[in-house]
Amino acid sequence: MTPKQVYYENLADSLIEKFNKRGIEGYYCSTREEALLTAKRFLTPGCSISWGGSETLDEIGLLDDLKASDYIIYDRHKAKTPEERSQIYGKIVTADFYFMSSNAITLDGQLVNIDGSGNRVACLITGPKNVIIIAGMNKIVTDVNTGIERVRNMATPPNVVRLNLDTPCAQLGKCANCLVDDCICCQIVITRKSRIPGRIKVILVGEELGY
Repeated sequence: MTPKQVYYENLADSLIEKFNKRGIEGYYCSTREEALLTAKRFLTPGCSISWGGSETLDEIGLLDDLKASDYIIYDRHKAKTPEERSQIYGKIVTADFYFMSSNAITLDGQLVNIDGSGNRVACLITGPKNVIIIAGMNKIVTDVNTGIERVRNMATPPNVVRLNLDTPCAQLGKCANCLVDDCICCQIVITRKSRIPGRIKVILVGEELGY
């Protein structure tokens, strides 16, 4: 292994211990291919599945895999009207499995997430029976404040460009603490513990994934 791979593995071991104290299950995979296989091992025949917006899930091939599967899929992007979207959202919160990434993860095992509409963080907090988070080791930060700064200055600017939104950070490349209509930094959620032990599962990946 390279020095960076050894470092990632050692850091992941430490984080998994911190997760355990917080009622969160932690796993480490050295590659995105291994992460994909690990994520799918949790799924059960006939289960219902949904996900929150995430470049990481797309990069490891999970979304394409799920869409081609025989599982019950709740995909909000298939809604053609506001009414259909509302109906799908109602089903998503009852899903057996909900996939997402985390915008940042602190060295002591807390999850830092910032959202626009709030649907992703809402499902992280409550609703789906299992939440499976897949995150590259580039998401690890020292503490909550550093995590918030990371999201607002490193993750949000490329995200709003990807989504073709009109925000100051799309032009500046850094947070302007805006309150414009297209702002996606509307909800800030810090998860310090899973009230239901094992409901939240974090798969750490020894690669740089997502923003």
